[in-house]
Amino acid sequence: MSSILIAVVALGVIGLIAAVVLFVCSRKFAVKEDPRLQQVAALLPQANCGGCGFPGCGGLADALVKGADRGSIEGLACPVGGKAVMDSVASLLGMAVANAEPKVAVVRCNGSCAYRPKTAVYSGLRTCNAMNACGVGETACGYGCLGCGDCVTVCQFGAISVNPETGLAEVDDEKCTSCGACVKVCPRHLIELRKKGPKSRRVYVGCSSHDKGAVAMKACKVACIGCGKCEKECPFGAITVSDNLSYIEPDKCRLCRKCEKVCPTHAIVAVNFPMPKVEPKTMETIQ
Repeated sequence: MSSILIAVVALGVIGLIAAVVLFVCSRKFAVKEDPRLQQVAALLPQANCGGCGFPGCGGLADALVKGADRGSIEGLACPVGGKAVMDSVASLLGMAVANAEPKVAVVRCNGSCAYRPKTAVYSGLRTCNAMNACGVGETACGYGCLGCGDCVTVCQFGAISVNPETGLAEVDDEKCTSCGACVKVCPRHLIELRKKGPKSRRVYVGCSSHDKGAVAMKACKVACIGCGKCEKECPFGAITVSDNLSYIEPDKCRLCRKCEKVCPTHAIVAVNFPMPKVEPKTMETIQ
């Protein structure tokens, strides 16, 4: 037998042994994927926005299946798909899902160009992160909306735009899915997810300034001055003042709007409420 033939046979035997070893290992250490993973993932919108707190829809699908194995998927939700998607997922997994109250992004700054005049001109990279890194921006307020639109860029649903007249970011309630991408990207942490509220009505403080009253008012005419009048007026204990800034707790707020009426700087914003009725003037009132 020639040396070449011996080498070929030896290589063939080694290859056969290696194939057998690989086959045994693949069967022994095979990771079996739960078929429900693909089924749940197919029900999710595949936006991969991260609003659920997981790295994409695949991560949420895995968490939902594991939660079902433990007997509960409470606390897990897809903000983009909303109730309809979660009901479908719960039905597939044989679970009950709690009805989460819908939320919407809120920009806690009401300092438009009319109330917060420019004091400087910025000529660098036109992003909120870059402008914020350089200082207070183009106004004297170091807490207000910079208006460069980083939030607009990251929103996959076209729910945010920068109003050219006010210079402020604005959220479209109907398009917002409360994914939280805008919340994460805002360098001044102005955007928060709040309960959408009945009939999309909500009350919040449209200011994020922690400056003392006189300083805050000098920078913006509608700044919160931390006077505490709203806190004293609220009958439900929904308002607290901390570090010169008022905050309305959405879980406690009953939308009575008493705080709005006593705010001396009009820093409190009430959204989607009907206009107050104006009583018609009679002859007696005119006289």
